[in-house]
Amino acid sequence: MNLRWIFSFLALASILVGVSPGNAAGKLTINIASGPPITNAGQTGFLNQVVREVFRRLDLEAEVVVYKSSARSLVSADQGIDDGVGLRVKGLEKKYPNLLRVPEKIIVNDFVAFSSRHTITTDAWGALSNYDIAYINGWQIFQNNLTEHPAVLRVKSNRQLFELLSKGRTDFVLHERWQGTWHAQQMGIEARAQEPPLAKRAMFMYLHKKHADLVGPVASSLSAMKSDGTYRRIVETTLEALLPRK
Repeated sequence: MNLRWIFSFLALASILVGVSPGNAAGKLTINIASGPPITNAGQTGFLNQVVREVFRRLDLEAEVVVYKSSARSLVSADQGIDDGVGLRVKGLEKKYPNLLRVPEKIIVNDFVAFSSRHTITTDAWGALSNYDIAYINGWQIFQNNLTEHPAVLRVKSNRQLFELLSKGRTDFVLHERWQGTWHAQQMGIEARAQEPPLAKRAMFMYLHKKHADLVGPVASSLSAMKSDGTYRRIVETTLEALLPRK
């Protein structure tokens, strides 16, 4: 083998080692355990578009990968199998020290009660105390705030949850606003979100520590999207499009 070729190859390899992982390894992957309308198979969901545009402005390619298990998605991001995780609450780094929070929030999630028969004011968790309720097992925000509720059903899936509502087997089902609205519409179920939300939580993106140099630029890119109207257009076409026209 020609020695000049070998030295050229080694020099090129050393350059590639110093390149940002996103450039050297292709697309960055940001994972999540949420489906439509937050993500979808066509990569046109809310988070799909936000992530793609945030990184495009940094001359990087990125896509969202979806896990069935929320716990698995966190472990994958923490171990660096994926480059980060999307839509997580503040403080996650205390349990997953390999993850760095991007300080610009992606969205504020509304956690609401849906009903087909009742209309109440949900300005406190106690507003549900006289009703049968249901939610998906493992959703900590509901479990932590309804520990003493006397009539709770916990199910495994979105379909099971909204079937309970359609069959009149519960008064309220609890979910995040946009995903709950999407699932009810897909199943042809009339389900009204009660107001105000039972809880609101700012949701953030986290990056693996190997991408520490991207945390600031990603925050700035997302902030710029909000300032120039790009973020607003994505919200309108992916989330607010689910709401009935006035």
